[in-house]
Amino acid sequence: MNEAARPRAVVFVEGISDQLAVTALARRRGRSLDAEGIAVVPIGGAHAIGPFLETFGPRGLGLTLAGLCDAGELGAFMRALERAGLGADLTREAMEALGFYVCVQDLEDELVRALGADTVGSIIDAQGELRSFRTFQKQLAKRQLSLEEQLWRFMWNRKIRYAPLLVNALDLSAVPRPLDGVLSHV
Repeated sequence: MNEAARPRAVVFVEGISDQLAVTALARRRGRSLDAEGIAVVPIGGAHAIGPFLETFGPRGLGLTLAGLCDAGELGAFMRALERAGLGADLTREAMEALGFYVCVQDLEDELVRALGADTVGSIIDAQGELRSFRTFQKQLAKRQLSLEEQLWRFMWNRKIRYAPLLVNALDLSAVPRPLDGVLSHV
């Protein structure tokens, strides 16, 4: 790898929507991750993290590492961090000390809860998708869900589009803890 192009730190995220959210928050905070030598790398799902830790971690390039994962993927991240020599018998707190944060469900869930249903609804409306959301709400399987859960589930196939929009609407004093933590670590 070209020394000039090599980052000093890497933030591992599960997918592109998470990458867009992290970079959107950095921009809102006046940070240029490229200029700081920080790469935000979508790894294609939590179970793919092992080789990335080996390449960029202490046994590889020795870069500063951070990461963000969904609650359902906590075990995969813990095991990979341990295999990479970054700790043993890791807890969530120990993972956070290493720069790895866990979202309650996923990042979109964190963002919906941070913004509230009214704000997320306004964003959906501004994107011209309020009618689609209303149709989604009428589906039998969705009727019994809370409004927040309906909004979160509506985002599922639209995460790449909505992640930066949701981050851009955040009050910077109310950024979800995992998103705030992972960016603060690097």
